[in-house]
Amino acid sequence: MSDIRTSLANLAGEEYLWTIELFAIVLLVLACGHLVNRILDRFEVRAGRTATVWDDALIEASRRPLVWLVWLLGINFAASIVAQRTESELLALIEPANRLVVVVLGALFLNNFIKRAESNLTDPEFVAKPMDTTTVRAVAKLLRTAVVITAFLIAMQLFGYSISGLLAFGGIGGIAVGFAAKDLLANFFGGLMIYLDRPFSVGDWVRSPDQEIEGTVEDIGWRLTRIRTFDKRPLYIPNCVFANISVENPSRMSHRRIYETIGIRYADIDRMNCIVTSVKSMLKGHPDIATNQTMIVNFDQFSESSVDFFVYTFTETTDWVDFHRIKQDVLLRIADIIAAEGAEIAFPTRTLDLPSDRTPEALLAAEQR
Repeated sequence: MSDIRTSLANLAGEEYLWTIELFAIVLLVLACGHLVNRILDRFEVRAGRTATVWDDALIEASRRPLVWLVWLLGINFAASIVAQRTESELLALIEPANRLVVVVLGALFLNNFIKRAESNLTDPEFVAKPMDTTTVRAVAKLLRTAVVITAFLIAMQLFGYSISGLLAFGGIGGIAVGFAAKDLLANFFGGLMIYLDRPFSVGDWVRSPDQEIEGTVEDIGWRLTRIRTFDKRPLYIPNCVFANISVENPSRMSHRRIYETIGIRYADIDRMNCIVTSVKSMLKGHPDIATNQTMIVNFDQFSESSVDFFVYTFTETTDWVDFHRIKQDVLLRIADIIAAEGAEIAFPTRTLDLPSDRTPEALLAAEQR
């Protein structure tokens, strides 16, 4: 009887010891996760004092995967102890699960790192000359896609699936998919060409003389480009369209042009030379006119009811609203110059030249006779 009691006491002691061991492992895992978080906090503070791109991206990208790695590996270790004690069949899955955790968290780290680096490379706080947003986004999308596909293939290999057959099937199936989805592939490569050639970027004002396309580029996807028209309507344009049309990008103009024809009365033609000279002097002294660009002010032609001169010059600004303010100021100054020279701006008129026997007086006299 005493031997049975001793055996039960020993068994109960081993049971309590196993429970305490399991509790200690879970507590240690939580402590390690908290410690890793605190260490990363200190690194993040130090990285915040520098204006480099990569240290901030590296620390922020590694925080969540590292903490999760500690927790998940610790939980898996505790689960392996439970499986050993209970002689469960799930013990064989612990090691593949650990490998899968490492693969998934590695992919998560790379994805977060690419995303944060993408943000930093286009932020003037981190780089003196931010990279083109469209190009950075394109490269980041390609890298993230490659990371996801690679992680998926590695995970399949870990669980005993041969990826060689999948790759062979992908080569054969790719031909069929290519024929079935040729429009989709055309749009994909059209988007790739936009990213590489960069005829326009997000935020640019574009228009096409070939089609009714004009507005601000909001998004460049792999299949569609979204353009917001000036009346706030969205246009969704397949990327393959841009391979067959010409596209203007007014956002990249260096200057804006003022090209106006102005007529004065035939009676003021003797004042034309003084007016042209004064207008050109005014333009040369105007603070918003680009004097290093082509500037022409010349008598142009004899019109039906006016003698015309034209003004051809460029503004320093390319902003649409500011350009019209400058153009208004230039035209009003030209009107003041014309008035100061004692001339008038012409408007459509018609002069009738009647023979002497057809004047109103002659016709009245003829009626009286």
